[in-house]
Amino acid sequence: MKKSRQTPWPFLGALGIGLLLLITVPLVSGQDYDIKANYTKSEHMISMRDGIKLYTQIYAPLDKSQKYPILLFRTPYSVGYYEATRFRPFLGPNKAYAEEGFIFVYQDVRGKFKSEGKFTVMRPHKKNKQGPRDTDESSDTYDTIEWLLENISNHNGRVGQWGISYPGFQTVMGMIDAHPALKASSPQASPSDMWIGDDFHHNGAFRLMYTFGWLAHNAQTRAGTTEKGVQRFDFGTPDGYKFFLDLGPVSNVDEKYFHNRVPTWNEYMEHGDYDDYWKKQDVLQYLKNIKPAVLNVAGWFDAEDFYGPMSIYYTIEKENPQNKSTLVVGPWLHGGWARMDGDSLGNIRFDSKTGEYFRENVELPFFNFYLKDKGPLRLPEALVFITGLNQWKSYDHWPPKETQETNLYLHADGKLSFDPPSEENTYDSFISDPNKPVPYTAEIRTFQGHLWMVEDQRFAAQRPDVLVFETDVLTEDVTVAGPLIASLYVSTTGTDADWVVKLIDVYPGDAPDNKPNPCGVRMGHFQMLVGADVFRGKYRNSFEHPEPFVPGKITHIEYDLRDKGHCFQKGHRIMVQIQSTWFPLIDRNPQKFTDIYHAQESDFQKATHRVYRSLEYPSHLKIRILK
Repeated sequence: MKKSRQTPWPFLGALGIGLLLLITVPLVSGQDYDIKANYTKSEHMISMRDGIKLYTQIYAPLDKSQKYPILLFRTPYSVGYYEATRFRPFLGPNKAYAEEGFIFVYQDVRGKFKSEGKFTVMRPHKKNKQGPRDTDESSDTYDTIEWLLENISNHNGRVGQWGISYPGFQTVMGMIDAHPALKASSPQASPSDMWIGDDFHHNGAFRLMYTFGWLAHNAQTRAGTTEKGVQRFDFGTPDGYKFFLDLGPVSNVDEKYFHNRVPTWNEYMEHGDYDDYWKKQDVLQYLKNIKPAVLNVAGWFDAEDFYGPMSIYYTIEKENPQNKSTLVVGPWLHGGWARMDGDSLGNIRFDSKTGEYFRENVELPFFNFYLKDKGPLRLPEALVFITGLNQWKSYDHWPPKETQETNLYLHADGKLSFDPPSEENTYDSFISDPNKPVPYTAEIRTFQGHLWMVEDQRFAAQRPDVLVFETDVLTEDVTVAGPLIASLYVSTTGTDADWVVKLIDVYPGDAPDNKPNPCGVRMGHFQMLVGADVFRGKYRNSFEHPEPFVPGKITHIEYDLRDKGHCFQKGHRIMVQIQSTWFPLIDRNPQKFTDIYHAQESDFQKATHRVYRSLEYPSHLKIRILK
């Protein structure tokens, strides 16, 4: 085991190593502002309604010439800087906030680091609390704000909350049954449902690599309060594909590695379907009567939580039509808007510093407007960066009303077209072997990483167990905006199967290489991953009640690949890839109808899958094209 290093960027969580390396050098203005010379730091154990005390740091401006709003950050990843004389290098979402002036509050959530109590992963909200001492994350946020208002001097009575990823989830929970003083909330990359589309599952398919790493680092039992995190798991190899393949069935994890030290993993193994255990964690059902103004932030290439912020936005719009809610989506990886310039991601260039634009023109003005009456605030309903076109666009509705739903159909000889097929009883087939699964990335790595979300897909297109369909060269730009829906007609010789659909932008053969180009990547015919998702076939009719496939029977599967805003430029091609394994991003499906979390090695079998593309069974992708 390697010794863990505590990071001062707690929103990253366990697996933000790649992003951490990108943000160790400040990228925003104000880096010379002296926090110690302008702020006091104090530490407190704030008592919740059940008597549990939460460790809290408060940074208050020394200047008393005005009253300041409170900006709250609650995290399970450690607030850090526990020494009384050690100050954070910056305060708030970025360095501009300290000079602007707020009262900054950082808190270890219940059961983590220096806070008392027991930590529960994605602790469910309790709509009907059993007595005045019953608690959840919403009540802990409420009690914290109440204490702050009563015990901090020189505040203006207004509170804002923000957070990315799990701290984003904490922000969402703070919006539910919110304290009246909470005026502005910015949940950023917050998960909403860990079964449908966020960190631990996508459409019932288990996200093995991420879940293993996150729980190993963040969900181990603890003896008591501490300033130190647990040691990172030592894989013993840089090759995650080999590690997880050698692991065998996921039923081996606890016996081989966790040894009952990660109880949440064992809970997941006992709740293989979408039962009450998962349903009560779904935050969307509680997003009613939301009072604070909401700035909801998502990244097109977020490998962890994209379903979350989009579903939260859609739900707030539906259930709270009077709420001042804004959606911002940029060309970012998980949390990339917070520290990165945002002008590139991997080999893809965006032509402007999108992260800097967000921080200076969206996020800080949002908090200033609602917490300080400092404005005006000129934010549209939806501020969206259209990749490919590489421009910010403002819309009064998302998805834009100016879109038209269109189908992209699969055809013979690997063709993709807006024209429906006319052939009878035609299909493409491939053999799916769980012992030789399709990798999700060409990189050799043990942690999932982020850049695979825009990775060149030529490594996958060359495999015989990946179907590839491609349009002719586009004669005009095609801009998609809104949800992507995969509608497949399939059959299998097995009784279960996963289905992965990927939407890809294929560059022209003469596309120029990037400059600089330290890795020597050739961009001619580059296959940029635009969007993709997986669906576990046994849940095609119900997540609660799985059903086996009838071998050889044609079956319809339709699912959401999530929203996109991307322009396929003239001269490019649109590609769709279809496969059945995506390893070790997704665990292996035995291709036999069974409880996968308790499957044995003998349950895994090869299967032949067919994807139909005929007049009667026209497999296609539903897209929304901007007129």
